[in-house]
Amino acid sequence: MLNSLDDLSLNRPRLMNLRTVERVAEARLPTGYGEFRIIGYRSLTSDEEFVVLARGDLNGDRPTLVRIHSQCLTGDVFGSVKCDCGRQLLAAIQMIARAGRGAIVYQQQEGRGIGIINKIRAYALQDQGADTVEANEKLGLAADLRCYEQCAEILHDLGLNRVRLMSNNPEKLRALAEMEINVVERVSLLIPPTDAARDYLRTKKEKMGHLLETA
Repeated sequence: MLNSLDDLSLNRPRLMNLRTVERVAEARLPTGYGEFRIIGYRSLTSDEEFVVLARGDLNGDRPTLVRIHSQCLTGDVFGSVKCDCGRQLLAAIQMIARAGRGAIVYQQQEGRGIGIINKIRAYALQDQGADTVEANEKLGLAADLRCYEQCAEILHDLGLNRVRLMSNNPEKLRALAEMEINVVERVSLLIPPTDAARDYLRTKKEKMGHLLETA
């Protein structure tokens, strides 16, 4: 489902005067969904590394499918159905494959920025009845510690200034707009909820403002 962003209120764009990421490697990546390019970036201000999965001609003049995906070891690798992350990633890859062009920026901000060990601790608190926001707060952490400025810088480096953003998270829309990325459309990634993920998705919708129509 495509949603127009004509009514999105944008703040004055923040000019990007400082380069904080560098492209360090690139290679072919044949997959079950066709051939992609895999591109590695390194932050110049932290130890974070980023991976881009790209396909086709990334022409900045044409609106391009883009996803910013935060690392989720449990969902992306182990197939957890406690969240929708792994299935969202797969859906984004499939959409780009069908379109013949697009990019996924994969960032190392596990567990909305708290890291895998704290994420496991948060899972344990959820097993005791806390929701995903309450669990982070019980650990003394914010509900969401992620930032997307360097992801936007990577999109600029790829030549992508007009994007069709595959996301349900309004914070990503705001962050890209502030970094002078023109989000011409939001492409919903609505994954049918599993029983295990239903409460998690409801909390994201009600407490974090995620644009979910089914939770």
